[in-house]
Amino acid sequence: MRQKVGVHVVACSGPGDLRGVQALIDAGALDPRRVVAVMGKTEGNGCVNDHTRDFAATAWCHLLAPHLGCTVDGVHARVALVMSGGTEGVLSPHFTVFTREAIDVAPTHGEKRLVVGVAHTRAFAPEEIGRMAQVEATAEAVREAMRDAGIDDAADVHFAQVKCPLLTSAKVDDALRRGAATVTRDTYESMGWSRGASALGIGLALGEIAPERLNDAAVLHDPTLHSARASASAGIELEGNVVIVLGEAPGSASAFRIGHTVMRDAVDAASVRTLLRTHFGLDPERDADAIASRLVNLLAKAEASPDGRVRGARHTMLNDSDINATRHARAAVGGVLASIVGRTALYVSGGAEHQGPPGGGPVAALMRVD
Repeated sequence: MRQKVGVHVVACSGPGDLRGVQALIDAGALDPRRVVAVMGKTEGNGCVNDHTRDFAATAWCHLLAPHLGCTVDGVHARVALVMSGGTEGVLSPHFTVFTREAIDVAPTHGEKRLVVGVAHTRAFAPEEIGRMAQVEATAEAVREAMRDAGIDDAADVHFAQVKCPLLTSAKVDDALRRGAATVTRDTYESMGWSRGASALGIGLALGEIAPERLNDAAVLHDPTLHSARASASAGIELEGNVVIVLGEAPGSASAFRIGHTVMRDAVDAASVRTLLRTHFGLDPERDADAIASRLVNLLAKAEASPDGRVRGARHTMLNDSDINATRHARAAVGGVLASIVGRTALYVSGGAEHQGPPGGGPVAALMRVD
């Protein structure tokens, strides 16, 4: 399927505020029937009890259901809703909305442009979260999303976003009653296990990780296994994984391109500047105005370096009992990225287990074609 993908970034005053989206619909700039994915940054704590994610997803379901001709619950099967909590520091809450339509005639621009594909896994039993069952199901869903996007070569995938479930005390108790053991009984820790298994599944699907290196023991324990294009965010609002694949294909008629890099640590601005120069031909200093007008979003992962150091200097993010390390990391990386592109409505997700090297994380830049 040849695609034409549209992308809108819409600010919000709260997780349920879709007035900006409705204004685009009323103006004819956004066709709700063609919405295939939404990636939101909401202003909750990004932890187990962050219900802003569910609030935002529910608001989107109520908005889209009449346009899609389905029930409110049925929207989840039609649209990939990924809500990532936490807009610490200078990060601004917003929604990135992807629309898609099929085209009959091949474009004449002769270059690869943005495509998007979505898929869902089955629901996971509590004891499957953080283990190979989740890894393998995620890998298959990524492959399905690639097919949905029309991507034949994994090298053309630049960002694979997963929304994955976490363990609650009720889920842990359910497993114990059945004689099954969960990977952890700590609900907050379960977020990392779910993100890590999902990221390994992405790496497996994209050929970045050899299948023989994967087993239950590798999850969260083998730091050499990671994907340069994986982004996983855990939440309480779903039971299986939702997958969004963003890449490029030669038959796309989209007015956007996407490229990716990997930050080696939380202050690695140089890698992002190099991405802008090499993939898009834009220098962050010389072409600041062009970047401001063409940049749609930066999609990034952030984590507190697990060895407790950034470039040899000690950090205290892992020792703070008041604020979770994922919140520190989002604020730090958000500030670094905002300083490069001059924008704060950026998709920065915390917790980068197996998503880039330890302490670093993948970054993708989504740009309008000049």
